[in-house]
Parts: sequence; structure tokens; C-alpha cells
Amino acid sequence: MIVAAETEPYRVLERVFREEAGRLTASLVRLLGDFDLAEEFVSAAMVEALEHWPRDGIPERPASWLLTTARRKGLDQLRRASVYRKKLELVAAIPDLPASEADDRLRLIFTCCHPALSREAQIALTLRAVAGLTTREIARAFLTPEGTIVRRISRAKRKIGGAGIPYRLPDPADLKPRLQEALTVIYLVFNEGYLTTAGDEPVRRDLVRDAEWLAALLTRLLPTEPEPLGLLALIRLHLARWRSRLDAAGGLVLLEDQDRSLWDRDAIAAAARLIEQAASIGPPGPFLIEAAIAAVHSEAASWEATDWPQVLALYDAFLALDPSPVIALSRAIAQRHVDGAEAALAQVDRLSEALSGYHLFHATRARLLRDLGRTGDAVAADRRALELVTNRAERALIEGRLTELEVSGRSNAPPPGRR
Repeated sequence: MIVAAETEPYRVLERVFREEAGRLTASLVRLLGDFDLAEEFVSAAMVEALEHWPRDGIPERPASWLLTTARRKGLDQLRRASVYRKKLELVAAIPDLPASEADDRLRLIFTCCHPALSREAQIALTLRAVAGLTTREIARAFLTPEGTIVRRISRAKRKIGGAGIPYRLPDPADLKPRLQEALTVIYLVFNEGYLTTAGDEPVRRDLVRDAEWLAALLTRLLPTEPEPLGLLALIRLHLARWRSRLDAAGGLVLLEDQDRSLWDRDAIAAAARLIEQAASIGPPGPFLIEAAIAAVHSEAASWEATDWPQVLALYDAFLALDPSPVIALSRAIAQRHVDGAEAALAQVDRLSEALSGYHLFHATRARLLRDLGRTGDAVAADRRALELVTNRAERALIEGRLTELEVSGRSNAPPPGRR
């Protein structure tokens, strides 16, 4: 049975592809033991779906349709190359429905996070194979040239094949050391959905839901570890506020301007209980602390009621665990509300060398400079942020601020004869 195609078939296709591609790739990697073949067959199936689904409608079971098509495409290709006889037998043996589908992507994450690979390669490969991000999206998430990401992924695939790294969940003794990499990958999937680095959509809830699903799997796999619970709570807190993030025109709404009546208070309370559960297990890690920061914001009745001293204290604890310049930048935003804009700007300026290519560094400086009445410097900082930003909703926000600043600057300028 075929379900009738919707009014915007290509938008529906994009959503279905995003939901199914990672699952299908993970299943085929498990069955074939070959990353490149799995990705090639999935790509071929997607191309065929793009030809048929807009005309015939989305299949009632798109995953089964894609798997059948991928298997047929694989058989056709391998029949033309006798050197792949063994792989031909593997493809022919693919069952109609992949077994243990729920765990396949989790197995693939831990395969990609094998200690034989560098941490950068682990994350890049997993984002490509599991989440289906393009190399361009991954490159922007890493602030790294796309060619570097392509080479990193290719080397990782060769190493997995050459070293015979098994496609399975690690033994219990090996699981915890590889947990941080797995959590980082899921967090980056969440980040890409929360504010996209490429494409027409400013946010992608499908990717955030993918990250939520994977984080929940980790909590079931490791119920006595606090960090998976912290990451799951963090993702769910942001999902609870999702309805207020964009306005009717698709523009980004800053946290301070969001309509808090749209927030899901039950979901916020449930996420807070996850944080309490994680805190009772052991000392907090970075994801649990970030979740606690999100909880302080989510539980505040208004922007003005935010407990900024608590937010600042949590960022101090965060920095003690992970002294990255991006976290230091976020801390400075909280410091503005406790110690004032001048103290916060002094901290931000210390990060100039490390974050000169990061648009939020310049956007944050612009905000602080506006607070201090340095309008000309604020305009220059926002213009630099505009040169670096890739998300269209963030771009529109910065452009709006620039317009306001430039209009304000002209209206406050003295008449020509009095300068």
C-alpha cells in the first residue's frame, strides 16, 4: 500500500530520508561489515526513492522499501564485478527486515568510537555514518576545512577495515572509556539540529530527536552513569522550549524574548528529575552541568527572574572540567548579569585569539559594546559576526541589530554645522 504524497513531497522526502538513512546505514554496516558499501547502497536507494516517491507517494513502510531497494542495487552492482563474490553472498543474505534495528546505530557509534581511531576521526565518522550529516555540515561544526573532514573520514574507514575492528557494543570493561566520545557525537548531532550550520532550515527538530533517541539508548545501556542522564536531560529541556524558538516568519527568538507560556512545564519538570537522578549517582560531568544551567533558565518564571549568580557558579564548575574558550565565552554572558558589561567585556576580549573565527564571539562583543554605549565598535563587531555566520536565522537577527544600530547612530549624530 502506498500513502498519498503530501503537498510538499520534497520536504517530506527530506524528513523521511533523514530519519531512515542513519538506521539503514547502521543495519547494512552490521550485515556487510563495510562502511563504503553500506553508504553506496543507501545512496543508490535514496536516488531511486527520489525518482519514485514524488510520483507514487511515500511507502507505508519507507525503511523496508529502502532496504529492499538497497539490496537489489547492491546485487546488481556486485554481479557486474566477480571479484566481489564473497560480498555478493553477503548482500544476497540480507534479510527483508534488519534485525535488532533499535540497537544498530548505537553499535555503529561505538564502532566509530574505537580507541584505534583519533578522537577527531571518531566524531567525524559517526556524524557521517550514523546521523547522515554531510561533510560540509561536519566541517562547519568542527570549524575545519571540508577537505580535512573528507580525508579524516576516509582514513577512519580504512583503519576500521584494515584492523578488523568489530561491529558490536564493547565489552563492559571497555564501555566506559569510550563513553565520552559517544556522548560528544550525540551532543554534536543535537547541536546541528538546534542551530544548523548549513541548509535552508535554521533549526532541525529531526536531528534533535535523533540525538534524544540515542542519548536515551545510552541511559538504558549504562543506567549507573550520570553523564548520559545529563545529556538526555539537556536535550529534553531544549525540546521543552522548542515551540517558542522561532517566530511566525521563521525568525530566531532569543531566550530573553521567548513566550514562556509556550514552554512544556511537565517536560521541564521531568528533565529536572533526570538531573537529580544523575546527581545522586556520582560527581557531575560537563553534560550534567550544562543540563543544570539549562534547567535554571527553564525554571525561571521570566528572564528577569533568572538566578544569574547560580548560572555563573555553574559555568565556573563547567570551566574547571573543560576550560574551553567557547565555555568561557558563555560564562562571560552570565557574568554580564552579575558583574556588569565592562567586566564581561574584559573577559571576552581575552578570548580574541582563540575565537576570532567564531561568529558568536563577535556577536557577544557587539552586545556588550552596545551596553557600554560604544555604538561604532558594536557595529564593527556585528559586521564581523555577519561575515562568519552561516545559519540564516542568526544572520537575520544580526542584520536586524545592525539596522537598529545604524539608524540609532544617524539619529543621535549632531547636525553637520555643529560637529
